[in-house]
Amino acid sequence: MPDVELEVHLTDAERAEALRRDARRGLTATPKWLPPKYFYDARGSELFEEITRLPEYYPTRAEREILAERAGAIARITGAKTLVELGSGSSEKTRLLLDALREQGTLGSFAPLDVSGAALRDALGALRADYPDLHLHGIVADFVGHLEVLPEAGTRLVAFLGGTIGNFTPAERAPFLAALRARLAPGEWLLLGADLVKDPAVLVPAYDDAAGVTAEFNRNVLHVLNRELGADFDPRSFAHVALWDSHHEWIEMRLRALRPMTVHLQALALDVSFTEGEELRTEVSAKFRREGLTGELAAAGFAVRDWWTDHLDRFALTLATAV
Repeated sequence: MPDVELEVHLTDAERAEALRRDARRGLTATPKWLPPKYFYDARGSELFEEITRLPEYYPTRAEREILAERAGAIARITGAKTLVELGSGSSEKTRLLLDALREQGTLGSFAPLDVSGAALRDALGALRADYPDLHLHGIVADFVGHLEVLPEAGTRLVAFLGGTIGNFTPAERAPFLAALRARLAPGEWLLLGADLVKDPAVLVPAYDDAAGVTAEFNRNVLHVLNRELGADFDPRSFAHVALWDSHHEWIEMRLRALRPMTVHLQALALDVSFTEGEELRTEVSAKFRREGLTGELAAAGFAVRDWWTDHLDRFALTLATAV
């Protein structure tokens, strides 16, 4: 029986040091910011799973619709032997690709990459039960800084799903896509999920739902800082803000201070002051147009083979080959 492998390139100590570094940089900047990856502790991951089931949050359903319809074509076109997933989480949607590639008869291994070793172990355990003949190679790593660890085993299809590419600004996307292309041989594949520009009346509620789940998810980053850095944020003193930036064509999530306050972060020996109404940016979620994304991929060395959207043209999957 094929084995299960877990390769660790990001230790708990390294994750903790990255959090200290990012928190100091972001909280001392003007305006203040934090990277969105720190939403996703155990509680944050639970909240995000809840968000994906909300009526306002269309991206997960739209992407699943495309995968359900196109996974067979993706398997036939790529003939991939190894499926690599960046930021895999539970790998739930990816099962559509695994099933299609297995039916195609080419798939030999699946390599999910995620920053959370615990999440990967859970996912690998579930996958082992359902795919007993598949070699599973979990990689604990940050896909921004560890692309060099991608396994080399036959023709690879790298899946980067969920619209996560939108969390990069254009200045960050270009080097990331170029670095990813550098890790692939000509003829290998990238499957990229991207949310599309649309009416703000549809976009904004997806990040500001009526039930307040996204607001709780946003404030969860303050709980993470309290626990990991000995901070004394009062999450109730921050309002959740989601807005559409039409110039940059992205959603911004922010936390707005409801009163003046000074927060102490013990692990950083740092005091951070907020004025009433001051905002802390916690996420950028860029939305894309076909010509723009195709151009960015071409600049990085990818040629778009196929572009698929859901039936309402809300979300796109782009299949591109390394040239």
